[in-house]
Amino acid sequence: MSNSITEPIATTESTATNLNSTNETNEENSTIKKTSPLNLTPTNSSSTTNSNTLTPTTPKSGASPSKKASKRIVITTHPGQFSAKPEPLAWDQVFEPLKRGAVVGTLTDPKIKNAIGTHMGAYTVYRALAIAQSRMESEHRPDFTNTAPSIKIGPFPSWSKIVSLDPWGAEVCNVFKPQFDKGVDIRPTIAITKAHINIPELKEQIKEGKLQVDGKIIVNASGDILVTKAAIDPVWYLPGVCQRLGIDEVFLRRTLFEQTGGMFPELVTRFDLKVFLPPIGGVTVYIFGDLDALTNPDKLLAVRVHDECNGSDVFGSDICTCRPYLVHGCEVCIQTAQEGGAGCIIYLRKEGRALGEVVKYLVYNARKRQEGGDSAAKYFERTRCVAGVEDARLQSLMPDVLHWLGITRIDRFVSMSNDKFSAVSEAGIEVRQRLAIPDEMIPADAHVEINAKIAKGYFTPGAVPDSKDLQNCVGRTYD
Repeated sequence: MSNSITEPIATTESTATNLNSTNETNEENSTIKKTSPLNLTPTNSSSTTNSNTLTPTTPKSGASPSKKASKRIVITTHPGQFSAKPEPLAWDQVFEPLKRGAVVGTLTDPKIKNAIGTHMGAYTVYRALAIAQSRMESEHRPDFTNTAPSIKIGPFPSWSKIVSLDPWGAEVCNVFKPQFDKGVDIRPTIAITKAHINIPELKEQIKEGKLQVDGKIIVNASGDILVTKAAIDPVWYLPGVCQRLGIDEVFLRRTLFEQTGGMFPELVTRFDLKVFLPPIGGVTVYIFGDLDALTNPDKLLAVRVHDECNGSDVFGSDICTCRPYLVHGCEVCIQTAQEGGAGCIIYLRKEGRALGEVVKYLVYNARKRQEGGDSAAKYFERTRCVAGVEDARLQSLMPDVLHWLGITRIDRFVSMSNDKFSAVSEAGIEVRQRLAIPDEMIPADAHVEINAKIAKGYFTPGAVPDSKDLQNCVGRTYD
């Protein structure tokens, strides 16, 4: 079989399966009997023994089916069969939002939907459960009263480079009001708010006098820190993503279709749809200090790009440097903001190098149990043996959030990662200084990780470990 797709790979004989009839029979005598549209289970009726017959079961706990659940199921894989007319979307018209058009990933009207997938990423499964349990109407329309962003970001010239998020995602209620007024169901993909955060390690630094209460950024001696934060869901413009990654679009669509178990057939049948809402985690941005400093070349800017690590970031696991480095990044951001500049933490949901926690914990076991112990010399090898790849994080798309913020230079880049540095630099963002994690902040069992990474090319102001150093750097065994 060829690895390319030149046209839709499947066809359907009908555009919908009608669940409204109480007793419909096809040529094979298969029926769907409607006493409730929920919990269909195979059964044998008195009139037929066909195993394809379905009889609904009664919902548990007295739940009543959603009044919308009995509508026809519209198969959207082939636009000609259901009179599709997607809302216009011209991604390159980014600076004229009405000409560009809104991203419509909602399910209210499949005919005008112009994106593959839907909003909320992996959380769509929980939404489906809530609807299936009749706790939520399937066509609920949000009330966006008082949900507007706490601050305005952009537009900036760098928005023209963005391919993996919608730069207008926080302003849809405003800039796409004409479409809202026509009844088009548009959802924000970015939300911006303000908050106080309190991190125990930083509170200790305040007590020790390493950080100063200024009433503006560190607002009190209790360690409350004022931040502006933004949550961003991914929105991929597939032609731009492919150009950024150097991948053929047809091949990427096919690979995404296959590797998600056929979850999104429109990837290979709807080449008229150029936007994909992938079911992956998004990005959170924490901004410290003067927002204008993000784009003002005369003011200092500190940035840490941090990939999620639940075990360390939340629970303080000492097998890696993630939480200590994140804390150090916050410290540098606060200090820079107090010098009249700004600091920015970019927190990406890429748990376990985007391999997931299950794979990460399997790798931990393999490292600890291998002959010779948990050696820095075999650090990446064990991940490759279990996962098939050392690192699945896609840093090439990461700079888009920096483009959204209008960042063109970083004075203090709190990262040792060569991949992140390369991605940021190749995106045209100048990095003036790189800051490594201080030695005293490295947990005892994390020296295996940090030495292996430095030997692999991570930035260090010190000596690079040689092969003997890596062999001698061994972590603890299981207690």
